[in-house]
Amino acid sequence: MSDIAVRLDTVRRRIGLAAADAHRSASSVELMAVSKTFPAEAIRDAHRHGQRIFGESYLQEALAKIEALADLRPAIEWHFIGPVQSNKTRPIAEHFDWVHSVDRLKIAERLSAQRPEHLAPLNVCIQVNISGEATKSGLAADAVPEVARAVAALPRLRLRGLMAIPEPAQTLEAQRMPHRALRALFDVLRNDGLALDTLSIGMSDDLEAAILEGATIVRVGTAVFGTRDYASH
Repeated sequence: MSDIAVRLDTVRRRIGLAAADAHRSASSVELMAVSKTFPAEAIRDAHRHGQRIFGESYLQEALAKIEALADLRPAIEWHFIGPVQSNKTRPIAEHFDWVHSVDRLKIAERLSAQRPEHLAPLNVCIQVNISGEATKSGLAADAVPEVARAVAALPRLRLRGLMAIPEPAQTLEAQRMPHRALRALFDVLRNDGLALDTLSIGMSDDLEAAILEGATIVRVGTAVFGTRDYASH
């Protein structure tokens, strides 16, 4: 088995154990392999070992990999998880299945207008700055309901849920707190009538805390692919 295959098995076991602790089915949590900075060959290896969902943050790099892996396109779900700039919405709308990082209504409106008619609606999540960090992207929690209702009304998009990147914390309970806050906001939106089904929270270091608080997608990079080299980015 390749190193990636071994790591995938380890992460899947972690997901299964955390789901059991939360009295949930392991199948209720999807694993996104965050493949930014890793080559197309690494994605192909992960796919060969059963991985279907891949997350990318750098548009030009992602487009090159999508093209290099065109033979796998029907079998791969591409998720854009990086900051979305206005001048990059068209290629994102044209090439991705999901966008997790919608943090302004203007971005959602552009994605909606630029999503090709022959493709299924683009699945989107609203990014929430759940820890209130000055350097972090995302909407403040109190701004989310109004934006969520507006996004949900746009054509060619399907609002699926919320995404957050909480501030790192050292203990399980401290990790759980921001995830719990995001889940509470998610529940408010659902109670208001929005048909949401996705909580995109949890990464390599805190996926257990995220699953305990209701994560439906965990975004795992280094625990699947190994240590990243950001030198070229």
